[in-house]
Amino acid sequence: MSILHAVMSNSQRLDGGAMFGNVPRAVWSTWLTPDAQHRVALACRCLLAQNLNGKNVLFETGIGAFFEPKLRTRFGVVEAEHRLLDSLAGIGLTDSDVDVVVLSHLHFDHAGGLMAAWQPEKKLELLFPNAQFIVSKAAWARACNPHPRDRASFIPELQPLLENSGRLVLVNGPHCEALGKSVCFHYSDGHTPGLLLAEICATQANPKGMLFCADLIPGAAWVHLPVTMGYDRYPELLIDEKSRILSDMLARGTQLFFTHDPAYACADVAESGGKFSAHNPRMELCAAPQ
Repeated sequence: MSILHAVMSNSQRLDGGAMFGNVPRAVWSTWLTPDAQHRVALACRCLLAQNLNGKNVLFETGIGAFFEPKLRTRFGVVEAEHRLLDSLAGIGLTDSDVDVVVLSHLHFDHAGGLMAAWQPEKKLELLFPNAQFIVSKAAWARACNPHPRDRASFIPELQPLLENSGRLVLVNGPHCEALGKSVCFHYSDGHTPGLLLAEICATQANPKGMLFCADLIPGAAWVHLPVTMGYDRYPELLIDEKSRILSDMLARGTQLFFTHDPAYACADVAESGGKFSAHNPRMELCAAPQ
């Protein structure tokens, strides 16, 4: 039996216009209320699956606390402590208990939690000493050779740390050896090359699978097809990819897991008149037998 937990990493406040692309403020501000600096509150939510293919599997690590204070302020990181480690401790685990970390991509708000909290005069240090790190080949290539447009989204020190760990696993197919058929990988290029979308597959005991949507669908508001982010590489491609993924998830009854939604951890997919929406959004996950 596998048990799923939504675990929190450090939260952020980012410019609402950037998060909603070309959606007018008069519309997006009804979804997320901006503060006086036009920023909206965002989660960095991770998914922990205990006993998934016999392993503790963490889907992403959020932004973490690796930024020095000046950069923490610049990028709107709210907490100074490493909230992900506190979240794991709340269910009786440490980073040493995690067997596999699946990363959708290596932007700092999804992979920064791999590293210990910032300390003065101390080099960045990799956590999760017993875990394999699963990354798509295309996402790894992008992180090692970023475009000027998104270079600031990566952590230059992280790639050598992962490579030198000897536990980096690059994938480009639907499955990996560590997780077997319990997890199926989908790929997307609209946000960043090689975005890895991990689906915890449905079983006879649990007929509803769960897709970790990452930045393809950051939260419930982004389920609506035209809604994209200013950070997306190719918004029109992303919309086409989102349409295909949502059609597939709807047909198979797969749930969506949201990493950035400040209120909702997951939802079902609904469709009416050709428009997709998040149905029955939920704040918490229930234990999911598999």
